[in-house]
This record gives sequence, C-alpha cells and structure tokens, in this order.
Amino acid sequence: MQGQDHSRSQDPGPGREHGRGRGRPGAGGGVPPLAGFTVGVTAARRADELVALLERRGAAVLRAPVLRIVPLPDDTELLATTKQLIDDAPDIVVATTAIGFRGWIEAADGWGYGEALLRRLAEVELLARGPKMRGAVRAAGLREAWSPASESMAEVLERLLEQGVDGRTIAVQLHGEPLPGFIESLRAAGARVVSVPVYRWMPPEDLAPVDRLLDAVVARAVDAVSFTSAPAAASLLDRARQRGQLDELVAALRGDVLTACVGPVTALPLQAHDVPTRQPERFRLGPLVQLIASELPGRVRPLPVAGHQVEIRGQAAVVDGELRPVPPAGMALLRALARRPGWVVARGDLLRALPGSGTDEHAVETAMTRLRTALGAPKLIQTVVKRGYRLSLDPHADNKYDSAS
Repeated sequence: MQGQDHSRSQDPGPGREHGRGRGRPGAGGGVPPLAGFTVGVTAARRADELVALLERRGAAVLRAPVLRIVPLPDDTELLATTKQLIDDAPDIVVATTAIGFRGWIEAADGWGYGEALLRRLAEVELLARGPKMRGAVRAAGLREAWSPASESMAEVLERLLEQGVDGRTIAVQLHGEPLPGFIESLRAAGARVVSVPVYRWMPPEDLAPVDRLLDAVVARAVDAVSFTSAPAAASLLDRARQRGQLDELVAALRGDVLTACVGPVTALPLQAHDVPTRQPERFRLGPLVQLIASELPGRVRPLPVAGHQVEIRGQAAVVDGELRPVPPAGMALLRALARRPGWVVARGDLLRALPGSGTDEHAVETAMTRLRTALGAPKLIQTVVKRGYRLSLDPHADNKYDSAS
C-alpha cells in the first residue's frame, strides 16, 4: 500500500477543506452513513483495512490499486544501498516510517546483512520521526538519539540544520511519499545525502481495475475516490492521460465526485490540476473514512415527496429511512427529476439522461416503471400527460428545493 501522509495541520475542524463547502448531516435515519454510495479505493498497502472500514459503514467499494510494491528482498537498489551504508558509515540516519524501517531490517536479514546493519545503526546518530517510529527503533534493540513529539519532517529538518550538516553524511529512509525540500535543503547546507529506497512502487501488472475506476469516475458511477499517497494520485492522473481521459477525470473530480486525501502531501498532484480535495485533521485511515462517511451524506438534501421523506444518494435512494437499491437507468432518471423537484421534466430530456440514450422514448417509460417499483412508493413520481414526469414535491415545501442535486 502507499505510505500514508504524515504532514501536520493547524485546522481545528473535523476535516481540512480545499475548495469545497462543508457537508451537512444526511437524513438516512438508521441507514449506514455510506449505504447507497460507491467509493473508489486506489491504495495497495493496507487496502484490505481501508476497504473493510468503508464497507462497515455501508459503502460499495470499487477497488483499483494504481501502484504495486516490489517485495523488499527483490529490490536490488535497496540491497546496494544497505551494503554501502554498512561499508561506509553515515554520520546520521533519519528513519521515517515504522513499517518501512522494520521492512528494511527484515530484508537485510534475509540477505544475510541483518546483524551488520543493526551494528552500524547502533553506532550512528539515529533520528526517529515520531512515536511510532521511535517504537520500531526500540523494538529492533536500538536507541534513537532524538525524536520529535510530532511526525513532522519539517521539525526534523529544522533540528538538522540548526546543529549543522556541512560535510556530514546523512542517510534518509524514503517512505514512498515525496519529501518536499527535505533532501534538497540538506544538500544545500553541505550534507552528503544517501537515499534509502525502502518502498519501490511500480504500475500494477493488471491495469484493468484502474481503467474500470477511471471509466466509473468519468461516468459519475462512483461518489468518492480515496487517495493515501501522492504517487497514487499522480499514477491515476497519468493513466487517465494515457487513455485520453484526463480532462474528463479532472472535470468529474472538480464537480460531482468527492476527492478524499489522507493528507496535504497526498493532495499535491491533484491540486496541481485545480482539483478540490478534502482531508481529515488526523492523517490516518480511520479519520479518512470518517471524513468520507460525513461528507457524502452531507451532500444529500432530503426531499418531502408525496408524504414521504426521500434522500437521493449516489447509487440508491432512502425512502422513509429505508435504503432502496435502484438500477443505474432508474438512478439517472431520479437524478434528472431531482434537479428541479416538483417541476415537469420532458420525456426527451429524460431520454437524454439515460445511460447510452437512444431515440425511443419508450425506454423512458420502461425505466420509469422499474424506478417506481424500486422506490416502493409509486406516487413519488407523477406522470404529467403529454408532458413528462415530476417528483411529487409536497405543497408545503418552499423554493429551497428548486435545485436539489
């Protein structure tokens, strides 16, 4: 899986906002918060955990790992760097992630260099980024020289520059994320920097799931896409560019599809395309899922229709607190009607809203019959003879429902 973003935020609210308004609670009652919504997952590492968290809240998940990780024992660059550091001791080692550090030690052990690497690390000044990293260092029988209370690489850089690095050799364990300005700043201050590439990410061997996700986003068949690393975001954009879908992808992410990033560094490739992103205050999987579970229902406006409360979710409807699955054609019609609830929508306009729309308006009648059946309350949608159809908005509803989707 992609490494998680561990930058820090000063945002006091439940989530960080970058270009979108905050959501409002939905009206689904006892319905799980993500029931009726589909979320795309681009992660590879810890993807099972992320999928489980989303599904536990009712989401349908479209899983498409956009990167794969070369197993550490097969990574010849990491092996070469490990041997280099054992033979030529650095002055300082900066360890950035617990899972990456443990993986490095385990890989070195598999190559027969585990004890030699641990001896070398015990001799140098070892900086551990944050509490989790500190725990991994101590579990390996080592002791860190210093560790920030936060997980901010900026704080680590500040300490190094304050103590002076001119002429010193510093090994930096990379963790999949770009480290904006970190290595460059050390080199500018006179340090010799050795990068330790603990994770090696490559495109997936099977691109079909990625292509399915792209098609679904462009078609608005997913309601949100989650990102846990900047390389994953960049990889999806690159694949869209290769398929000639970049403009369509960006348009969807700027509009109907929620773009949820685990942190600000992860969001950078998307923000370079002016895609608004939402980020949790704490840059972890749990808060990321909580953010999605708040944002998506908050985008939905409950409607009083024919004596019922109706909530139109991404791929389903909630009628009086009961989730009602709706076929794709029916959802297309329902969304078209909900854009102006209470107003008549002509059959021709509804026909154009149908997936793969043709020229036969009987397709509208067939899809409308199935939609009414799926909703379980046929009177929600009124037929207006020779004109079209309308959502039977209750008479007491005011004009705030003129545009409900």
